Amino acid sequence: MKTNIHHYLLAGLILSGFALVSCNDYLDKEPLSAIAPEQYFNNESDLQAYCNGRYTEVLPSHQNWSYGIYSDNATDIMSDIYPDAKYQNGDWKTDLKNDNYKWENITTINFFFDNVLQKYEAGGISGNPANVAHYIGEMYFFRAFEYFKRMKLFGDLPIVTSCLPDETAALADASKRAPRNEVARFILEDLDKAYELLKQSKMATTRINANTAMLLKSRVALYEGTFEKNFAGTAFVPGTSEWPGKSKDYNSDFTFKAGSPEAEVRFFLEEAVKAAEIVAEEAKGSLMTNTGIVPQEEGKSLADYESENPWLAMFGSLDLSKYPEVLLWRQYSKALGINHNVVVQAQKGNQGIGSTRGLVDGFTMANGLPIYASGSGYHGDNTIHNVRLDRDPRLVVLLKEPGQKNVLIASSDGTHANPVEGIPAFWETSNEQKYSTGYALRKGNTPDAAECGNGLCSTACPVFRSVEALLNYIEAYYELNGTLNGKCDEYWRAVRGRHTGLEPDYNVTIDATVMEEEAKGDWGAYTAGKIIDPVRYNIRRERRNELMAEGYRWDDLVRWRALDQLITEPRHIEGCHLWNAGDEMIEYFAKFGSGDYADPAKLKAKIESVVSKASESEYVRPHRGNNSTQVVNGLTWHMAHYLQPMPIKQMMLTAPDGTTVSDSPLYQNPYWPSQPSQPAEK
Repeated sequence: MKTNIHHYLLAGLILSGFALVSCNDYLDKEPLSAIAPEQYFNNESDLQAYCNGRYTEVLPSHQNWSYGIYSDNATDIMSDIYPDAKYQNGDWKTDLKNDNYKWENITTINFFFDNVLQKYEAGGISGNPANVAHYIGEMYFFRAFEYFKRMKLFGDLPIVTSCLPDETAALADASKRAPRNEVARFILEDLDKAYELLKQSKMATTRINANTAMLLKSRVALYEGTFEKNFAGTAFVPGTSEWPGKSKDYNSDFTFKAGSPEAEVRFFLEEAVKAAEIVAEEAKGSLMTNTGIVPQEEGKSLADYESENPWLAMFGSLDLSKYPEVLLWRQYSKALGINHNVVVQAQKGNQGIGSTRGLVDGFTMANGLPIYASGSGYHGDNTIHNVRLDRDPRLVVLLKEPGQKNVLIASSDGTHANPVEGIPAFWETSNEQKYSTGYALRKGNTPDAAECGNGLCSTACPVFRSVEALLNYIEAYYELNGTLNGKCDEYWRAVRGRHTGLEPDYNVTIDATVMEEEAKGDWGAYTAGKIIDPVRYNIRRERRNELMAEGYRWDDLVRWRALDQLITEPRHIEGCHLWNAGDEMIEYFAKFGSGDYADPAKLKAKIESVVSKASESEYVRPHRGNNSTQVVNGLTWHMAHYLQPMPIKQMMLTAPDGTTVSDSPLYQNPYWPSQPSQPAEK
């Protein structure tokens, strides 16, 4: 097959993994448009070039005009002012298309395997053997990552390991959906292959490494193990009477490879424990220290500021190679025009995606006690200053407070810097300026104004951090055994202990936890509509607090089945305590205003004109501003929404007559109709 591979390689010539290199080495090569597979994939550099293009195609990283990876929008912990369709009645509907059901990246990866594996096994690829193996390992990792993304969205999937001929019958046959547990097993197998190949070499952390593969394996196994456990007996787990896959002949003899649904759950959780331990044992002593300090003194060097709080600096540094906790990161460059806008948004309202009351209230005091516990020392939430006092150092450091300096090193390049945090700008109409909840984070900030040009930030993006392995181990072990072992204790104390001033003994928090209080603002307090036990909850709380605003929350809510309660008890997302007695928050904000905004009465009138009414709640409700008629009764849920609907057109195309959906080898996901423009049935 003389497939033209120009399309596959063009994006790979500038970037070496997530690191930046010159492309001069490639200028004397034959034009890629003229290269056929038999002329390519013959040496180490060919493999590297092909791998390079996959980094930005497959993996998450900061993109321009956004808050980058630092967002958990449309969840209970972060929200903009727009209620997502999935939380409303009838707004999310089936469609002929679904852009998430695309296979281009997987096809690109399979093309590599079709043309490399046989040559590799025959010793036909020149170069450093360890490096050649490494690049093949990267491609197994990429395929696993791509499949994991789609499994989370659609559940059951076709398992395709090679490029397919352009023949209708072959493509239709390949469209048969494997049960999700078999897809997950396939992903784990790819990651095992990746690990064995990657561990042969030692490369910069801008490239995938063996520990990254094991960390992803623990993530996938934990996801699938907890998903199948929490959805046991429902249409979302293969083999049940309601599972839509049972309608297809090719699934008629389905059985769990482990022997039963319960054994399959155990398999995945055991795999999660084993994979997480490999990474955690190496990582437990190298977590970055959070000193609890937000640097505020001007006149120092950037290196001095970063040393004041290495943990905080890790999220906004130019070079993450000095942070051993970061297993994989992406480098940016102003010189090469590879930029983002994260620092600008970290100094403002986080692209209009505010942190919620539920997130903030869920952080304990520094003494480990929940804010409602007797003797906690909680100072209330009538001002943001009080909210931060004596709290968990993660909240103290990341939650911005009016009057704090965002910039400590001046630069003429900082055209869009916000030197001092001011009043949350509820009234702004653009996402670039708006504060939706009154709470905003500094995750991703650097005090250097040189990184505050409009869309010209070049701070690095952490893609995989090893602390996740410790959290994955704790959760997987508890879900597997219903108790904690010595390693759970060691890892949990390591996670908390790196935050200076935080009570390291998690038992202090567990013993003081009142689940009915936690359930008021944290959806993670539920599974299948029922409130969970305090140990299980605090494992989830620790995960949320450690990984907040890094894109984990939605996946966690789904696998925990933590949205059922919204079906019968819709909830409003809330932010800061704006309308408290005596207008204390308004008076507090006015101290940091100028002109009319320094006058509490005028400031109040301005804010009242755009945010939710005090008669609804003393707390800002971002979805209810401007006399909104949306979600009057709060956010609700439908069971179908745990997975995305399959694209109807794809079902039609794979039917023998090209039309009859019921004859397609594909089937619709639970509780979604097989006709376009229809809402969920349940």
